Amino acid sequence: MKNTPLKSWADAAPRLVAVAAGRHPADLVIRGGKVVCVHTREVLDGWQVAVAEGRIAYVGPDAGHCIGDATEVIEADGQYVIPGLCDAHMHIESGMLTPAEFARAVTPHGTTTMFTDPHEIANVMGLEGVRLMHDEALLQPVNIFTQMPSCAPSAPGLETTGFEIGPGDVAEAMTWPGIVGLGEMMNYPGVAAGDARMLAEIAATQNAGKTVGGHYASPDLGAAFHAYVAGGPADDHEGTREEDAIMRARQGMRAMLRLGSAWYDVEAQITAITEKGLDPRGFILCTDDCHSGTLVHDGHMNRVVRHAIECGCDPLIALQMATINTATHFGLERELGAIAPGRRADMILTSDLRALPIHRVIARGVTVAQDGKAKVDFPHGDWPDRARATVKMGPDKTAQDFVARAPEGANRVRARVIGVVENQAPTRALTAELPVQGGIVEGDAAQDVCQIALVERHRATGTVANAFVSGFGYRGEMAVASTVAHDSHHMIVVGTSRADMARAANRLAEVGGGVSVWQDGRELALVRLPIAGLMSDAPAAEVAAQAQAMGEALAACGCTLNNAYMQHSLLALVVIPELRISDKGLVDVTTFQITDIFEAET
Repeated sequence: MKNTPLKSWADAAPRLVAVAAGRHPADLVIRGGKVVCVHTREVLDGWQVAVAEGRIAYVGPDAGHCIGDATEVIEADGQYVIPGLCDAHMHIESGMLTPAEFARAVTPHGTTTMFTDPHEIANVMGLEGVRLMHDEALLQPVNIFTQMPSCAPSAPGLETTGFEIGPGDVAEAMTWPGIVGLGEMMNYPGVAAGDARMLAEIAATQNAGKTVGGHYASPDLGAAFHAYVAGGPADDHEGTREEDAIMRARQGMRAMLRLGSAWYDVEAQITAITEKGLDPRGFILCTDDCHSGTLVHDGHMNRVVRHAIECGCDPLIALQMATINTATHFGLERELGAIAPGRRADMILTSDLRALPIHRVIARGVTVAQDGKAKVDFPHGDWPDRARATVKMGPDKTAQDFVARAPEGANRVRARVIGVVENQAPTRALTAELPVQGGIVEGDAAQDVCQIALVERHRATGTVANAFVSGFGYRGEMAVASTVAHDSHHMIVVGTSRADMARAANRLAEVGGGVSVWQDGRELALVRLPIAGLMSDAPAAEVAAQAQAMGEALAACGCTLNNAYMQHSLLALVVIPELRISDKGLVDVTTFQITDIFEAET
């Protein structure tokens, strides 16, 4: 079924007025429920809603005058009628799904609006990839707004991407119909230093009257932070502490509190509202990164709202943070985020404002999901063959490609080690004394240190950068490789066996991208992500099953982390402290410099 384009409020106004006045019947009326008004933070028991042209025409005590012979009437039977949920910052690619399949997965959970930043595919395919995501997003029966990616590469000079994004690309994208702003400005040192290229991208966005997304990943709230805010970013989702949320709100930014598959940053920051009593209008909920397993089994924005409530937030405030606050931030308060006249008729029926079970989801006046099942079509776009041929690794890898050689004559070395922090994006800069055998530095299971490598996969240069990582708990002979490696999206390989690391890398080159887990010379799990090496256009349940098998395989290799895959995929993100890996080597993200993997010989 082809989705009918939504009329603008101006074009729909004659009919909306006629329906509200009782001169013309509504398409849909919801009655017998309790309408949640996020404008006033009230529950209006017995109020009714009338819909026409996919928009709300009337909200009031009695919509009887709006009902005609052809009007669909939904009896809410005492349920709450709440606005559809909005995700203020997210990356569809992190779900391992295309926009169509991502929308199909999250709509039954009550998400009717998404503000997406496709900077993952921008790093692989450039502006063409962004356009492909944008175009498929516009086909969906729910609202998917696109933010033009700002930073490819995320840290110029520290990584090599498949394509680069510049001010000209940003200016062009601002003319596209579904572009709502600039994606997260990750190059925060550049903005703070007055980098002309970064400021030009921000200017192109502001000149178009659109919103600039932020990403300030440093704990330093001094002069560098203030310089960054002065540059123009209007929000930030990288806070992990109460003081982060408070300072962003005090500077007129929106503090975006995220709960993704592996990022648990709501609890530490929501105390700015629940304990410090700050005005909640400055705070927004988001997911940032959720993989398909989370979407299928745990939920999406409904999961985030429930979590905020469990952390002590008033349910009505939590709903504001996932609806009207988000819409207002992006300049869309008159278009969505509330149950009010003229707004898109995006609504949820739920029986409990705390547990938030999602019984029915309505988008643009149509029931799009009910009792956990999608009820409408989610059309796919046309993905060209070149989008499925992006893994260009060059010759097959061998165990020798994953050798970290010790300084000449060393029996042991002191190595810099990337330290994984469970449920957070930042890493720690650790050191470890590691053994040397035959001139080759080995990992050390007793210290939970194994090898990590970044394999170039955009231009077939053959480059492999080697280093060490701690925190996964891997045991025995194993390896995991992934072409999802934020944000440059080369191939990242972690393992205790160099032979298995080579096998995993070669397997992904063979299948065109994804995640491959190996143990003792055999493949335990494979997630196929053929589109840009990042996504699958298969149904979410199918991809989630592959992802679950992948998680079980990582556990079989000794890993006990919550969502190890997400931690794994961010080890190349060279804009989040403290230590990362890129195709250029080990990166100290506290100084933004390439650093040696060895501190000194011992």
